[in-house]
Amino acid sequence: MTEYWFRPKRYGYGATPVTWQGWAVTLAMVAVSLFLRLTERSHWALVALLTFDAVGIATLGIVCYRKTDGEWRWRWGDR
Repeated sequence: MTEYWFRPKRYGYGATPVTWQGWAVTLAMVAVSLFLRLTERSHWALVALLTFDAVGIATLGIVCYRKTDGEWRWRWGDR
């Protein structure tokens, strides 16, 4: 049995977290990205930050897509 961590948004495109696992994944991505931004001291740190952001956002998008209950499509308020 698959437990879904996200549900499709009511308006727009994408998904929103609905379980603690979904919130944990989302907040972990934000926390690590914020930590890297605050500790950035050199040009190489900036490159590492941008690389992490690109890979992290892509990975978060894949996890969200696979763990969403329903399909991703543009929505105008209907379920």
